[in-house]
Amino acid sequence: MPCDQRGAYRPAVTDIRERDEADEAGGSDDSAARSVTLSDSPVGEADDDGPQDFGAAAPAPATAQENGRASAEGSGEPFVLVVEPLLPQRIRRTSDALRFLATLLSLGAVILLALVAKQTLNGLERDVADGTSRAPDLLIGVAAFLAGTAVLAVPAAFAVERVFHRDGLRVAEGLIAAIVGMLVSFVLGEWLAVAGPDDLRLLLTGNRDVEPINTLLTSVVAYVTAVRLSRRPTWRGLMWAAIALDVFALFTGAEATALGVIVTYLVGLAVGFATLYAVGSPNTRPPGGAVMGALRRLGLVPAHARRIADDAQGSRRYGVMLTDGRRFDVTVLDRDRQVAGVLYRLWRRMRLNSETRRRAIRSLRAELEREALMAYAAQAAGVCTPRLVATSEIGTEAALLAYEHLETRQLADIPDDELDDRLLVRIWRQVELLQAQRLAHRRLTGDSIHIDAEGGVVLMDARSGEIAAGDLLLRLDVAQLLTYLALRVGPERSVACAAEVMPKRELAGALPLLQRIALTRGTRAEVAKDKELLPALREQILSLTPREHVEEVRLERFQPRTLVTIIASAFAAYFLLSQLSRVNLVEVVASARWGWGGVALAAAGLSYIAAALMLRGFVPEKLPLGRTVLAQFAGSFVKLVAPAAVSGVAINSRYLQKRGIAPGLAVASVGASQLVGLGSHVVLLLLFGYVTGTGAAPSMSPSRGLVIGLLSGAVVVLIVLAVPQLRRMITTRVRPLFSGVIPRLLDVLQSPRKIIEGFAGTLLLTLAFVVCLDACVRAFGGSLSFTAVAVVFLAGSAIGSAAPTPGGLGAVEASLSLGLTLSGLPGTVATSAVLLFRLLTFWLPVLPGWASFTWLQRHDQL
Repeated sequence: MPCDQRGAYRPAVTDIRERDEADEAGGSDDSAARSVTLSDSPVGEADDDGPQDFGAAAPAPATAQENGRASAEGSGEPFVLVVEPLLPQRIRRTSDALRFLATLLSLGAVILLALVAKQTLNGLERDVADGTSRAPDLLIGVAAFLAGTAVLAVPAAFAVERVFHRDGLRVAEGLIAAIVGMLVSFVLGEWLAVAGPDDLRLLLTGNRDVEPINTLLTSVVAYVTAVRLSRRPTWRGLMWAAIALDVFALFTGAEATALGVIVTYLVGLAVGFATLYAVGSPNTRPPGGAVMGALRRLGLVPAHARRIADDAQGSRRYGVMLTDGRRFDVTVLDRDRQVAGVLYRLWRRMRLNSETRRRAIRSLRAELEREALMAYAAQAAGVCTPRLVATSEIGTEAALLAYEHLETRQLADIPDDELDDRLLVRIWRQVELLQAQRLAHRRLTGDSIHIDAEGGVVLMDARSGEIAAGDLLLRLDVAQLLTYLALRVGPERSVACAAEVMPKRELAGALPLLQRIALTRGTRAEVAKDKELLPALREQILSLTPREHVEEVRLERFQPRTLVTIIASAFAAYFLLSQLSRVNLVEVVASARWGWGGVALAAAGLSYIAAALMLRGFVPEKLPLGRTVLAQFAGSFVKLVAPAAVSGVAINSRYLQKRGIAPGLAVASVGASQLVGLGSHVVLLLLFGYVTGTGAAPSMSPSRGLVIGLLSGAVVVLIVLAVPQLRRMITTRVRPLFSGVIPRLLDVLQSPRKIIEGFAGTLLLTLAFVVCLDACVRAFGGSLSFTAVAVVFLAGSAIGSAAPTPGGLGAVEASLSLGLTLSGLPGTVATSAVLLFRLLTFWLPVLPGWASFTWLQRHDQL
């Protein structure tokens, strides 16, 4: 087996040191090797500070043979043929896009902070004006003259210098950015002057006749950013001095404000980065010839090479044949690839706990050292993996790792029926070797597990690994491999083969980590298609280790749903506060008719009895009315932390299970009540809507609004049925809830008393809420028909049930207020009525709900 042939070669490793880009402007000398890239145009590109010779920067020849002869004659070195596709002359760098987004976020934060701290900013503005006004007139005149000259002369001088160095394309990019910056600043300035927010316009102009965003300064900053002047220390210092003089001159002449200068600078930066990303940057990735030159410096003399498939993380790979017949696989790490996927990694860092997350951005050197260290550690552990032979830098923009070549094929390419138990056991043997030396692979998937010609297992892709890994990372490896193999051969075989190698205690340790968030991205996508896979894996592990006690592991700091809830709640709170600001609470409370308030309170209390009757009616088993009512009050407490559609279902299901009803039957009973409630809700909405539409008309034809509503609903249903993805999503979510509903309803239909109790409770629940809202309207002097109030409540509660906020907070208030206002109520009356309604039905029951929740838990009823 190739992995048993260790120590045949001595690794050649070069010292890799970070170099300042300015010192490397002349490029690196890779004349030790010459190569040809088979292409139709030049593949070498100048870097940002000047041309760089990668050893293959000449135009592609008419034939490879002619170029090989010329190279050999010119340098005295043997000709090396590198077969690879043409490298793009320009690339869009992810780093430019990230800088653009970061600048936009900074701009938004600055504006938001300025609007919040207006008084502080005005004080700062006065201090700046007072300080600049004390400058001597001679200094002001000199500064104004120098600023006007330097802010244009420095960019022009840099452009001339670049043109002399035949780098005019960079100057053209800068001019494009300057023109775009001028247009953007002009458009934004006109918008702020005509239709922008008054507060922002005042902060940017200081109530003076000045430009909100300085056009000249925006263009200069955009130009400087687009030509990457920051990478040239001398020019950068001159440019900053010119900009500082220009800002000083603007302040002394009262032609700009502090916020205006900051916003101008950020807008210029954003335009510059956007231009860089849009037009692209010169490709500084070293071509194959530079890679061969680096290998030659290591004492590895290549005969020919070919570009092969990139690795799983997008890095280039070359298959190289040496003159002595040895073969190597060379991985090239490009500097501009280090930020690829950074947004996804940043999201994972924020979402996951610290021990499981990875650094979002690593330097080229750190990435090289990480992979090399992991490769050497795996070899020392006896793991069958390609032996790392050499590492080296390639100029300043890339580095390479040379591995000995092994003839293998990916596990993902092997059919499932060829994966016998012996192969699976051999895979686990390799993982066992990693675990014994506390090495975490962190990417045990079908493309990182290879099989050689003799059936041996070879582990690839060491870059994602960790040395001296903690227990959690080692357990994550086990969970990942268990899940991947279960996708291929089924949970039973996956666990059985793992149990032949791994101790049962370690398998049990992976049990709480069988979560989608713990898996690699590709495995997560496959698991999402098979909802039963992870539960089946847990059952198989539990059957092997029934007595092992494993603590629960929380990998996520928060769930995306929680983030959505927080954002929605913030908007809801803003809406409620804005509504309260429109109402004079003292006057409203003093003028209210609180007799109707008592009616509303009684109706709100009646709704909990109705909800209890509704639940009892769809449960064939006997339930005590008192404790069932307490369970409904407990649900009002849970609404504070869960959406309205979720809290009631969870509390009622738990309550029924504590009453001795099987979990499946409990969920089916709650599902039956929810299904009947949904049907009743729709029927009542249509009925009251029909009556409301005909109340003002002499005929019994339905209203135009009702017809439009019905047609809109029909269109939505047709769209859902026509789009397979939507149809699949709806059925996937609804089927588990109502899978046992029909048999449960058939059980209930055998008892007429239960039918009456269930349907009566459903109707009474809706009427109680309608009566409560109607009484709240009348308490503040409003007058609407009962049917109109019913339509408003039914529509508002439907919107609130779909909202992700706790108890539909914000969505219910907005929909009810809008509905009552459209029905003819004054805005203040509608707002006051809705706030009283929500006080009685959402906020006031929280305290008795907490008491009920605590009492039921103490008596083992929840």
